[in-house]
Amino acid sequence: MLSPASRPVALITGGTSGIGLATARLLAKEHTVVVTGRNPDTLANARRELPGDALVLAADARSLADADQVVAEVTERFARVGVLFLNAGVGAMLPVAAVDEAVYDEHFDVNVKGQVFLLQKVLPLLAEGSSVVFNAALGVHRALPDWSVYAAAKGAVLSFMQAAAVELAPRGIRVNAVSPGPIETPALGKLGLGGDALAEWRAAVSARVPLGRVGSGADVAQVVTFLASPAAAFVTGADIAVDGGMRIA
Repeated sequence: MLSPASRPVALITGGTSGIGLATARLLAKEHTVVVTGRNPDTLANARRELPGDALVLAADARSLADADQVVAEVTERFARVGVLFLNAGVGAMLPVAAVDEAVYDEHFDVNVKGQVFLLQKVLPLLAEGSSVVFNAALGVHRALPDWSVYAAAKGAVLSFMQAAAVELAPRGIRVNAVSPGPIETPALGKLGLGGDALAEWRAAVSARVPLGRVGSGADVAQVVTFLASPAAAFVTGADIAVDGGMRIA
């Protein structure tokens, strides 16, 4: 394990729960992790769970002012960022007829605007060899009912990722994405499904996944950690499915 002074810094948005926290735990073995979130309870939990050198910051992913504060704090403390995992996101299951302007704005502000501008603001801190990873979604590749606006926002993220990968390659910065399928995270509790309905959803989804189960945050974290590592030194512009084979089935 590297000494604290020599450890690279990994910045993870939405890093206080679910996939983000699982990734922070894994990256913390070799990195000093900085995580952001906006829920006071998950912020407190992350401070308890992550190592003592971790930095846990309250920030709303859609707020450019919060992004400025995060980057200022990271710049003052560390000066460099080696890994940026743009993970913060929201997703609501709604039929097209039920989508209103507030839902649309929230999805694109958090999932697209927040990610684009945080990357822009972090760019001066990214040196050659740095890795940027976006969190996309299975719904970009496989049409799913009630996920139209969420899929559209994540589709924008993937298109942006590919263009950024080409643009930043001359600087030696790699840009990739993961597209999780059904993953067991606290976000499932925000789908608006009751206990029985959620259990039925898990069973139905598991039956459609070739590997026969819903994934875990750790499943995605392992792939993000690979993309962040020297083992992926020749990988950029890639979108890796972490969905138990659901995209192809």
